[in-house]
Amino acid sequence: MKILLVEDDVTTQQYIVKGFQAQGHQIAAAGDGLQGLAQAESGQFDLLILDRMLPSLDGLTLLETLRRQGDKTPVLILSALSHVDERVKGLRAGGDDYMTKPFAFSELLVRSEKLMQRGQSQPATTDLQVGALRMELLTRRVTLDDAELQLQPKEFLLLKYLMEHANQVVSRTLLFEAVWDYHFDPRTNVIDVHIAKLRRKFEDLGHGNLIETVRGAGYRLRKGY
Repeated sequence: MKILLVEDDVTTQQYIVKGFQAQGHQIAAAGDGLQGLAQAESGQFDLLILDRMLPSLDGLTLLETLRRQGDKTPVLILSALSHVDERVKGLRAGGDDYMTKPFAFSELLVRSEKLMQRGQSQPATTDLQVGALRMELLTRRVTLDDAELQLQPKEFLLLKYLMEHANQVVSRTLLFEAVWDYHFDPRTNVIDVHIAKLRRKFEDLGHGNLIETVRGAGYRLRKGY
């Protein structure tokens, strides 16, 4: 995989470069916004890791420029700007993920690899199916044992994420970020409320154990039920 890192702090830049090289990835680096934009426009990259506060051209302007040009390269924003409003700005500008400094390289690596895998060209999926549970993405029709389920928009998105990760344990934090587009607030029970609503609808059709709670870890949509 080929990565472009745009980061003006030399110590951070070297740390990230060495880490990705040790994992077998190709990585190029730029120290300011204009240089980063030029490299992004002239090269083919699987991922762009982008700092927000850059000399000569700030990170959001760089990102917005690439998106206007039709560049769909996955972008992970890595910034010391950690307030929720700043994260929202980064995602609205076209970022695919947002991490704040200081950071653990292990997490940066995992998030980066997932974005690169997601960015690889794959046939468009229009239907999801897990056992007798079927979701038609274009019509937003969901059926279980051929009976149609009436889902609210957030219930649909929550179920979609669970179906895309069927038989995997998905944390409440990941579900919150995937469906509500901002970071998890541990004081809210919105995930539990929506999971309970889905379970009641499944129970009405005799599949109350379809969504499993994994204590201390999250939820799992079971393939075999």
